Amino acid sequence: MNRTDRLVAMVMYLQGRRVVRAEDMAAHFEVSLRTIYRDIAALGESGVPIIGEPGVGYSILKTYHLPPVMLTAEEASALFMGAELAKQFSDGSMTSPLESGVMKVRAILPRDRQDYIDQLNRKTVIFGTPSFRHSEAQHREWLLPLQEAAVRRKAVELRYRARMQESDTNRTVEPLGVVFYAGIWFLVAWCRLRDRLRHFRLDRIREIKVTAETFQARPDFDLASHVQAFSAPEQMVPVKVRFSEKVVERARREGSVSMTAEVRTPLGIEIAMSAYSIDWMASWLISFGGEAEALEPEGLRQAVRDLAERVFQKHAGVDQTEPQLA
Repeated sequence: MNRTDRLVAMVMYLQGRRVVRAEDMAAHFEVSLRTIYRDIAALGESGVPIIGEPGVGYSILKTYHLPPVMLTAEEASALFMGAELAKQFSDGSMTSPLESGVMKVRAILPRDRQDYIDQLNRKTVIFGTPSFRHSEAQHREWLLPLQEAAVRRKAVELRYRARMQESDTNRTVEPLGVVFYAGIWFLVAWCRLRDRLRHFRLDRIREIKVTAETFQARPDFDLASHVQAFSAPEQMVPVKVRFSEKVVERARREGSVSMTAEVRTPLGIEIAMSAYSIDWMASWLISFGGEAEALEPEGLRQAVRDLAERVFQKHAGVDQTEPQLA
């Protein structure tokens, strides 16, 4: 944060509190006390009525109001995205005030920001409900850069760790939008490595680099239509799986499928879900070893057996002798 931005932020910080200690401001803005004292003096010289009381702190006159501060594109994106998530995952009592508040904020944005928000909305799809999944916040800041890359049509270089792979792959992709589904954020993009449309889980992305290269638009592609077709009930396979207590939390966390019902039994926790395909579900279940069992349909049980047999055959000739400890 440069000094100009910090000075504006300091006025907003003071306006939102009755009294603020210099030490607290230094900690909040991650600067030294000396810097805070200099900034307070600069604000006073510019006409901001800041009152300082020794041993107590600083305050700002109630009659002083900071002129409206324009939102950056990133701030506007985060605000509108947060409002959309809140509407999806809260009860109806919040819908009307959220829409009204967002409309008021939108009205004060300049035309280029409004156009950017319109494009952002078309490049983002949020649907479904959290159900009983335990959604984890992304610990890397990928969402906003990828949204902007999709709007600006900028190619992105990814370092990605696919499911059940032990190493990362480097890919160049053309971002077409982001989707929030079943508690997980996905990037929908054209993968140049695979030469096809792919969905990338954001929590499996290790690194991104937005390049200066601009890719051609795909006028025949619509993100909302693609997601609706991809997740249509007729495209999904209903399955039932039993997980042990040891791995059920991992299943809730990792499964990029819609979990619709859960029943606790003496043998474990039975979960009904909709899978993208039998083969996909079988490969995911095999990663749980003996802690997961496919119950329905029979085709899924057979697919797991076939996959387990192939794994066994690959390891059948390996010497199983345990190494001797020195």
